[in-house]
Amino acid sequence: MSTGMLSIGITGIHAAQLGLQVTQHNIANANTTGYNRQYIQQSAGIPMQTGAGYVGSGANVDSVRRAYDQYLTQQTFAVQSQVSESDTLTAKLTQIDNLLADPSAGLAPAIQDFFTGLQQLTANPSLTSARQSMLSSAEVLTSRFNFLAGRMSDLSGSVNGEIANEMQQVNLYAAQIGQVNEQITKAQAASGQPPNDLLDMRDQLVAELNKHIKVSTVEDSVGNFNVFIGNGQQLVVGNQVNTLVPVNSSSDPERVVVALKGQSGTLQELPESLIQGGALGGLLRFRSESLDSAMGSLDAIAASLVLTFNAQHALGQDIDGLNANSPAGSGFAADFFTIAAPTVVADSATADPVSVSLQASGDPASGNFAVNWTGSDYVLRHAAGGDYTLTRTSDGTVFSGTTLAELNTAIAGDGLRIDDEPTVDVNYQIRPPQDIALNLQVNSDIVADTARIAIAAPSITTLGSNNSGSLTVSQGIAGFKSDGSRYSLPGAGGVTFAYNGTALSFPAGADVTAHYADGTTADGASGTVNWQNAGGSKIERITYNGITLDLSGNPVNGDSFKLLPNVNGVADNRNGVRLAALQTQNTTDGGKSTYQTSYASLVSKVGSETRQAKVTGEAQTALLEQSEAARSAVSGVNLDEEAANLIKYQQAYQASAKALQISTSLFDTLLGIMN
Repeated sequence: MSTGMLSIGITGIHAAQLGLQVTQHNIANANTTGYNRQYIQQSAGIPMQTGAGYVGSGANVDSVRRAYDQYLTQQTFAVQSQVSESDTLTAKLTQIDNLLADPSAGLAPAIQDFFTGLQQLTANPSLTSARQSMLSSAEVLTSRFNFLAGRMSDLSGSVNGEIANEMQQVNLYAAQIGQVNEQITKAQAASGQPPNDLLDMRDQLVAELNKHIKVSTVEDSVGNFNVFIGNGQQLVVGNQVNTLVPVNSSSDPERVVVALKGQSGTLQELPESLIQGGALGGLLRFRSESLDSAMGSLDAIAASLVLTFNAQHALGQDIDGLNANSPAGSGFAADFFTIAAPTVVADSATADPVSVSLQASGDPASGNFAVNWTGSDYVLRHAAGGDYTLTRTSDGTVFSGTTLAELNTAIAGDGLRIDDEPTVDVNYQIRPPQDIALNLQVNSDIVADTARIAIAAPSITTLGSNNSGSLTVSQGIAGFKSDGSRYSLPGAGGVTFAYNGTALSFPAGADVTAHYADGTTADGASGTVNWQNAGGSKIERITYNGITLDLSGNPVNGDSFKLLPNVNGVADNRNGVRLAALQTQNTTDGGKSTYQTSYASLVSKVGSETRQAKVTGEAQTALLEQSEAARSAVSGVNLDEEAANLIKYQQAYQASAKALQISTSLFDTLLGIMN
């Protein structure tokens, strides 16, 4: 009997001792990150059969377990990944938001100052000081574009470096998880018991890994955590670890992307859409959804400004009387701003070269210039016996025409013009200039000589000295011929338009179109057009070799007017007026927005994204706190509870020891009787 009491007392002491050790371990790790509270799992010993029935044999400690809820743990990991992504996204977006919205460093005041300088020059076109002031404001504008684009380019380079660093962190944690996996399987195989502290360590490593990239885990039959990213790409399988490698994108060498390196050493470039969550997912999302868009929008504004302003400037005349009709090498600066030309590469070495120009679309006589700049690459092709086609690769839009002139009309809105006949059945890859805002400059010829600023218009008109009717004629607006080329001026003697009572006559062979009040037109290539059409509408506008004249009043037989080159236009400001009007005209987004409203939309878009990221981040942080609280309620160490456990196990230990003392005394008494 006393022997049974001895063994039962010993099992009680052992159980209480283990309980005390586990409780002390809990107390010591109350502030250890990732620690899960442990407890002993007891069961009653196998009872012994006696004549009086079954008598217990004491207590067994079967295992030391963790207070662990897998669902709550996985939920916390997932929310932590979202919080890290939002925090990274918010931090990066705030940088762009502060940059673009800065009232002193932003683009809006520079655009306003530029057009203010232009308006002052238009008011005083012959003043050298006004020209120099306008040039200075133009250089400030280009510098502002350069600064903003440069900061974004620096941020893009920084993001590339941060992406590479995040991959190093992912690889570090993945390698540690693989090592701990191996330790856990060995420990479990040796003892058959869960190595709780190693399990906690592995959970914490997975939690830290989720701060850098969203992962999913699957526990296999031997207790390994297999870790996956994306839509099932293996990162850790047992103790085998694949690594993330930063590589240059196959489509853009300046862009660092994620590649997965397997055990065989092969690299697989992963689409950015597969990398989600964590700081790495936040960086990739920021770059693809916000930074690329902001840089593209800034380039689009710069391209629209350059192409529309250059298009109107090229139709003007400088202070020395030079214009687009002046001989080559005369010094006329058609382009006020300069950007690089598109790059064209044929897929055949024997193909004829093709050059592509950048220009805005529009009719200066009846509307403003406009550009729908996308920054996309294009593919040009002329099929044998078929159409000319230009495919915009960014969205697959196809422009076509039966002739090259028709194709150029179709693609004018994208700011392109094909200047040469392409070789049949050859694909030409066209890449517009990149980093337009970063490289934008004022034409060096204009910087060297402000006289090259084309504020005047190239044509004038005079009425016949013997006119007796009420006919009035505008001075003329330079524009484009029907084939899309720039205007041509008449010779020094000008060209005379004479009214014979029913029609206007002029030299035949010119590119002439009469526009009537009812919207109809008449071709004047023969040298004459009726003053009234069949419906009785009078001519209100006539275009001669790309120069548009507005007519009003009523001529009488013998009245005439003459179109002449503007040979003394020092004080002329007509082209300056049209240049200044570009500020308030819808020139960007394909004719939907002004320069400043486009920039305001960019600032608003980035600001909205930043606010949304902040609000989302705050909501996710609150959710993370709730998840951690729920997990802590199950797995966290409560010091009050552990203090109570100490007393409980202390009393159990003391009671078992007392029972052991009594059984020992009884045994000694029995031995004394036997002796």
